[in-house]
Amino acid sequence: MKNQDKAVKKSAAAKAKDSPTSRWISYRPDIKVLDCTIRDGGLMNNHQFDDKVVKAVYAACVEAGIDYMEIGYKGSRKNITPGEYGAWKYCTEDDIRRIVGDKPGKTKISVMADAERCDYHEDILPKDQSAIDMVRVATYISQIPTALDMVKDAHDKGYETCVNLMSVSTVPERELDEALDLLAGSEAQAIYLVDSFGALYSEQVHYLIRKYLHYARAAGKEVGIHAHNNLQLAFANTIEGIVMGANYLDATMAGLGRGAGNCPMELLIGFLHNPKYHLRPVLTCVQEAIEPQRKALGWGFDLPYMLCGFLNQHPRAAIKFNAAKEPGDIVKFFDTLEEA
Repeated sequence: MKNQDKAVKKSAAAKAKDSPTSRWISYRPDIKVLDCTIRDGGLMNNHQFDDKVVKAVYAACVEAGIDYMEIGYKGSRKNITPGEYGAWKYCTEDDIRRIVGDKPGKTKISVMADAERCDYHEDILPKDQSAIDMVRVATYISQIPTALDMVKDAHDKGYETCVNLMSVSTVPERELDEALDLLAGSEAQAIYLVDSFGALYSEQVHYLIRKYLHYARAAGKEVGIHAHNNLQLAFANTIEGIVMGANYLDATMAGLGRGAGNCPMELLIGFLHNPKYHLRPVLTCVQEAIEPQRKALGWGFDLPYMLCGFLNQHPRAAIKFNAAKEPGDIVKFFDTLEEA
């Protein structure tokens, strides 16, 4: 009788676990959260963040239980103008160790390396000589052969690796299928869906994550999502990615990121219900380190960024429009974008 009772309880528990209510109030332990505040936000100020801000973000990530912090780029220093960019555009080991010290927390350090913009054979040291834990390679579809070599180089040096396939909203489906097939055969542990222009709707995210998972899971890999907020959908699209099975999630403190910004970390942490993540340190960082910079950096949803999202265009035109000394004509800006 006791064995029968145990079997009934076990069956009931299994059904509860699979019920819609359980999925909503529970959490998925496989999920990894990556903070890219400094890396993506650096695109709004040429990566010239004061060390106090970078340290505040790192401390918040450690205290909040965030899995990775992307501290900046690994980029080529050839032909650069001294002083044009801050340390996080070409972050060195000295730059990183100045922030993280002996890395007392569990938060891992990530850097992004753009395909064809990084002297990766020289700039990325072997893992046992570095404070970096993961290298994420960002690539356009035309750069995939280079990206594959970069992933292999980083993997062979001992790093965790991911691939971020950028501007997916502009990629023809046949080319995307071919690209995902190649990336699934790489050493990368995760393949990211990147909505570079903030142009995707949740239905499209649903379809694309399912496609990414088809290739990734067959190769034992994870899928990630990196969303931009041009249409006020970065958080909603990230949730859609989670529901569909994406386990690597990008977010930033207060949504700080290029143009309209990214999925806000405070929203994501509050949504996940995972007891390993803590909201209070994120709120402290947002209040004390990030929001004071909003007026100077000017990220976040507005009409120019919205129009770029609607028309599936790079936000560079909106960034230029917003940087003008005098207010521009939004209707003329719209007409110009439509004619492009």
